Amino acid sequence: MKYTLAFCILWCCLTTYAQKKAIHLIPQPVELNQLNGEYLLTAASTIVYGQQDAKDIAHQLAQKLAVATGFSLKVVNSKSALPNAITLYLNATPKATLGSEGYELEVLGKSVKIAANQPAGLYYGVQSLLQLLPTDIESQNVVQRRWPIPSVRVLDYPRFAWRGLMFDVSRHFFKKEDLKRHIDYMARMKFNVLHWHLTDDEGWRIEIKSLPKLTSVGAWRVPRIGDFGELAPPKDGEAATEGGFYTQDDIRELVRYAQERNVTIVPEIDVPGHSMAALAAYPELSCTKDPNTKVNPGSKFSEWYSDGTFKMLVDNTLNPSDEKVYEFLDKVFAEVAPLFPSPYIHVGGDECYKGYWEKDAGCQALMKQMNMKHVEELQAYFMKRVDKILKSKGKKLLGWDEILEGGIAPDATVMSWRSLKGGIEAAHMGHNVIMTPVQYCYLDYMQSDATLEPYVYSTLRLKTCYDFEPVPDGVDTKFILGGQGNLWTEGVNTLSHAEYMLYPRSWALSEVYWSPKGSKNWENFVRRMETQMERADLAGINYARGAYDAVIKPQLKDGKLTVALETEVPYLDIFYSIDDSVPGRYSPTYANPIEIPEGPVTLRVITYREGKPIGKMIILKRDELLKRAGKK
Repeated sequence: MKYTLAFCILWCCLTTYAQKKAIHLIPQPVELNQLNGEYLLTAASTIVYGQQDAKDIAHQLAQKLAVATGFSLKVVNSKSALPNAITLYLNATPKATLGSEGYELEVLGKSVKIAANQPAGLYYGVQSLLQLLPTDIESQNVVQRRWPIPSVRVLDYPRFAWRGLMFDVSRHFFKKEDLKRHIDYMARMKFNVLHWHLTDDEGWRIEIKSLPKLTSVGAWRVPRIGDFGELAPPKDGEAATEGGFYTQDDIRELVRYAQERNVTIVPEIDVPGHSMAALAAYPELSCTKDPNTKVNPGSKFSEWYSDGTFKMLVDNTLNPSDEKVYEFLDKVFAEVAPLFPSPYIHVGGDECYKGYWEKDAGCQALMKQMNMKHVEELQAYFMKRVDKILKSKGKKLLGWDEILEGGIAPDATVMSWRSLKGGIEAAHMGHNVIMTPVQYCYLDYMQSDATLEPYVYSTLRLKTCYDFEPVPDGVDTKFILGGQGNLWTEGVNTLSHAEYMLYPRSWALSEVYWSPKGSKNWENFVRRMETQMERADLAGINYARGAYDAVIKPQLKDGKLTVALETEVPYLDIFYSIDDSVPGRYSPTYANPIEIPEGPVTLRVITYREGKPIGKMIILKRDELLKRAGKK
């Protein structure tokens, strides 16, 4: 009898454990209480929406569930609860805690309820609900299985109002369908702003009907394959066949698509620098007025120096002293503004070379007329004129932190990219700020060892993204709207490659921008990230596994070269060799810094977990280690 009782107790404990399988949501909710039991989704389940504002979200949920489950769930409008239903309803009396994007989610044995103040909150509650389902829900084909949802109570709302991803379509053009897929997935991670970098030196991507040459000329460049900055410039008579642009109808379609997923698209028209594509169409708007200006195909057109300054070899800057420039911009923004419901238009303002302004008679006359002492004041003048144009279209000016130089427009919002410094300065001046510093948020950077990645001049590891804190000490939080990750595409020309660069680093940033500061836990995030990787595999989403690769840290001291090894992901074993053998589980296990002897030595490193390789092998010769250690 006592053995039967013991068995029953053990069975109950195992059943309870199984019922309480770990929940792996990204981003981490504010509060998550796991309960005993589960809700079983079946073909007989119903989706109920309480108000018309929830109808579209209910139908989106039904469509998503149908793909993997095969269930054609009924979607019903009802003021009262129905048995075995997933119910979406808006609070009759808004709850202050939830704000406009928060939600409450309750999963019990016979019901699922999502409540919010606004449709955005319902949408985010649905995204969390989908992550509670088995990973098979991401399958593109029907899966025959049980569909349990663990019983939970979730209270959740975002830390920041601005949770953005910037996508550069100028350096490489991406199809409308690519952008829809990108919007789908960023919305799943509760990002709510797509910063759309539409114009630059390498292409003008938005139709402006009153200025047709912007797309007939500015959207196309000569085809080149290779690394940006090293490609051949256009040849005389060579056809410009690579590129593309979005019609205004395309843009309306994408804006509607994003709005249905609670994503606001903020367009960027990058001025006064980064304007070579515009000047290829209308060269008279520059100081040099060079009729041979071409859309840049990735050839070298600037020189950068170690102190951060640079020189443009080709004029890519609008002339701030020419009234025709402001007439041009008025036409551009008159057509851009109605396309985008966003209150903001991003106007760039970064990396504006002023060397041609210094030599231009018109610019010098304007400086004298306005009693300007420094050429940087011309950019401030330009931006204030642009701010006035935007206000006349009902829009607010947003720009990179260089707009602080020479004086900033009174109502401008600053996007701080070079570091946190610009954002701190702007916040102390009373300006709203979006923090997106290169050190934490540039997703075009390498994410593993330079020998394993397409070369970019810097590296941004996953854990560094996760460690980002957008509110610096001593800054009033009310001025920090939030932050974003930035994907520049000089080296990215396919959606698959873009996804590789975005994920999992943008998953980490989603948690930075949504979850409470005090809830961050790297080890816990890694476990949740691995579940998201399983989901991504089933969804056909590409992602990088660089976080599993070893981190190599060579040091040269007193003539001795040593190498320290680390891992971002915890609890990995590092095996290495310096004898030209291939390292594996029977090789030396890393414990202390390795001394690299003189001679033609090659270090090989690989990471394992639970006896199996998980990271990629890194191979570095002694000369490369010395170079990394700082030896010239």
